[in-house]
Amino acid sequence: MLFELIVENYAVIDRVRVRFHKGLNILTGETGSGKSIVVDSLGLLFGGRASGDVVRTGADRARISAIFEVPRGAEIRTLLESAGISVEEDELLLEREILSTGKSRAFAASRPVTVALLRDLAPLLGDIHGQHEQQLLFSPEAQRGILDAFAQTDGLLAQTERLYRDWRQCTAELEGLARREQEQLRLADLWSFQRKEVESAALKPGEDASLENERRILQNFVRLAESAQATYGALYDDPNSAVAQLRGAMRRLQDLARIDESLAGLLEQLKPAAITVEEASYALRDYLGKLEADPGRLEEIESRLATLDKLKRKYGATIEEVLAFLEDIRQKMTAVETAGERREELEKQRVTLAAGYEAAAGQLSSRRREAARILEKRLEGELASLAMDKAVFRVDMKPAEWGVAGCDSICFLVSTNPGEEPRPIEKVASGGEISRLALALKTCVAANGSRRKGPLRTLVFDEVDSGIGGATAETVGRRLKQLASSNQVLCVTHQPQIAIFADHHYRVEKRESQGRAAVEIEELDSPERTREIGRMLSGQRLTPEALKHAEQLIRLSNSPQN
Repeated sequence: MLFELIVENYAVIDRVRVRFHKGLNILTGETGSGKSIVVDSLGLLFGGRASGDVVRTGADRARISAIFEVPRGAEIRTLLESAGISVEEDELLLEREILSTGKSRAFAASRPVTVALLRDLAPLLGDIHGQHEQQLLFSPEAQRGILDAFAQTDGLLAQTERLYRDWRQCTAELEGLARREQEQLRLADLWSFQRKEVESAALKPGEDASLENERRILQNFVRLAESAQATYGALYDDPNSAVAQLRGAMRRLQDLARIDESLAGLLEQLKPAAITVEEASYALRDYLGKLEADPGRLEEIESRLATLDKLKRKYGATIEEVLAFLEDIRQKMTAVETAGERREELEKQRVTLAAGYEAAAGQLSSRRREAARILEKRLEGELASLAMDKAVFRVDMKPAEWGVAGCDSICFLVSTNPGEEPRPIEKVASGGEISRLALALKTCVAANGSRRKGPLRTLVFDEVDSGIGGATAETVGRRLKQLASSNQVLCVTHQPQIAIFADHHYRVEKRESQGRAAVEIEELDSPERTREIGRMLSGQRLTPEALKHAEQLIRLSNSPQN
């Protein structure tokens, strides 16, 4: 339910703030006063297309904001939470800002959101039916949605959609498997050759680095042997080696320490150095003992490195990448070998899903056919009370291709003149007839779903009285009143016979302020409401007779319908 609407710098509106209530909220005013602008601004909050042309002259942006009731447990909360938006208490603030450049921004609960999210929220918050929205009744999808709402098919629709999507996914996987299998069979011989080539090499991670080092040693054997031998001699083997020099120095320090004990510390410091030099010498001696020229081994290494380089050029920059390529090939070969089993599994799954879908879609079609017959009778009764007593309404159901909403094609047919065959709405109904048809449909759907529990939705009717008057307008007013018992209804009207049924009456006026037009909206008390209805009856000049007539109409509106 809409609690409050604030519109700033939109068209000729400077700033208006309106609080709406439960029941039937009627907006009246002179032609061109800005009544429909209020409805259009609400449409922007429901994700309508924005244009910089709507920004008030002299302003850089227009802003529309509204507060809606969002009870706990409502479906809209789930949608908001999936978008990462939490609702505090039971109110939701929606905002839309339109820049003069044409760009726009949207907010929900003071957080930036996409306009697409506003469009997703719109059906849960309300519905706008105006002169521009009449075309929606021509859409087969919209007509199917109306029939489903009347038939209360939510559970069956959800089940049918789930089964259809699962069946489509399974079918797509099967088709993809068939395409991949054909391609994989062509590549199987190549994969087999590549796997054998890599596996026969018996690669080991890091092998190439180890072989490169061994090759450098064998290629530089003479240099290594000479340098190692010279180093060994300098450290240990020569008469003037480091070990011999350290031993001589330690003997002299030992003699000195016998005379001066303070030098004993220096002797202890030299002992680890001597040990270190000796151990390094022994290591070099062992290295020289193992070092030997092996031309045959060098040839083996060169051959092995050539093999590794060939594999790396073909399958990866490193041995690790080549091994990863081998694992990928093995998995592809396994997939080819097990493709038949997977295909059989998917075929069984698709058959099961198709049977489930056919059963659910069949139940959905039965529910729709049953509801269609009931809707036809009820709608004809509603149309008769709206001065369309000769109208014939039919729901044409035909088989259609499988889809998320079942396998039915829905088309609303109507005949407004005796003797004429029912035809699609857009081919036979006038603008006024379409408005009454929309009201009748909404009344039937609302009445059939009145036992449902949930938040009040906001239904907006913009000049639903187009092309009617007198007793018919009064009947429209009663239908709006009835609709408002289970929904919040906002209605823009020129007809006093409709305005008299208002639970809350608002007057929209365009006034001049500081040389500019500005729209004002005022909620009327009882005396002002009588005067406004009197104005609607008499025109520019309000007469005592018109006031008396207005009072009489208001009294009659509170009495049961004859």
